[in-house]
Amino acid sequence: MLLGSHVGMSSPEYLLGSCKEALSYQANTFMFYTGAPQNTIRTNVNQLKIKEAQQFLKEHDMHIENVIVHAPYLINLANCEDDEKYQLSLRLLTTEIERTLTIGCKYLVLHPGSALKADRNLAIHHVIEGLNQVTTKYPNITILIETMAGKGSEIGISFEEIKQMISGIKNQNSIGVCLDTCHIHDAGYDIQNIDVLLEQFDNIIGLDKLKVCHLNDSKNLCGDKKDRHANIGYGQIGFDALCAFIHHPLLQDKIFILETPWISYSLENSKVSYPPYRFEIEMLRKQQFDPNLMNHVWNYYQTK
Repeated sequence: MLLGSHVGMSSPEYLLGSCKEALSYQANTFMFYTGAPQNTIRTNVNQLKIKEAQQFLKEHDMHIENVIVHAPYLINLANCEDDEKYQLSLRLLTTEIERTLTIGCKYLVLHPGSALKADRNLAIHHVIEGLNQVTTKYPNITILIETMAGKGSEIGISFEEIKQMISGIKNQNSIGVCLDTCHIHDAGYDIQNIDVLLEQFDNIIGLDKLKVCHLNDSKNLCGDKKDRHANIGYGQIGFDALCAFIHHPLLQDKIFILETPWISYSLENSKVSYPPYRFEIEMLRKQQFDPNLMNHVWNYYQTK
């Protein structure tokens, strides 16, 4: 099972540090941003310690092609109202593709964007147009459209909308899907009934297009369209459903990435937060819920 989490990337070790962080969680894959997701500032790829990271992965039996890059949130290819911002999104996406390929990764997860006040079908066609431009120029990338929760005017909140976008891409080898369990739950899909869910996905999109799953519980009721992640087993989806999802026979070739919240603890005059991924990964591999997750995380990081 390929199971990991989102990790950071910062100086001085950059990508090498990301690899070490993933290993500390006992993960065999991970996802990262090549720069801050909220802005366009990027460290030159020559400084990211790519060769050192690739060597580290080889030494620990991990593969760079299973490492996932997430595109920045600023990209909105669905923007039909401001051509300058649309062109900025295309330039930023192009930069991220070039960086992803230079690092040696092949999967780039992308939020399809928001229609704002425009017609949803028009917004979807703008996404298709932009993706055709970049995938024609960079045929070796595989862009994974992420399923969305339905906040505001987000597109990609149904399997039908995702299918519409995928169907419009000329180079089908360059397009796929990243399914987020919190997002589809919040959009109204029932993860408790996993066989029906996967049959529906396969009939509309095709499970062959599903490459990566973001594994998150949700703080919201099904269909709330709010997108608030919860720790595994501590939300409205629940441990049993998420564990059945990740261990489902039809999903054994997929890459699973945790994006669950860091756990916060109150001290006298401040708060501290620690990542839960090491223990969530252990729970999922053992298929056994740990009701003492919060205590285990606290005790572990107090000894570091």
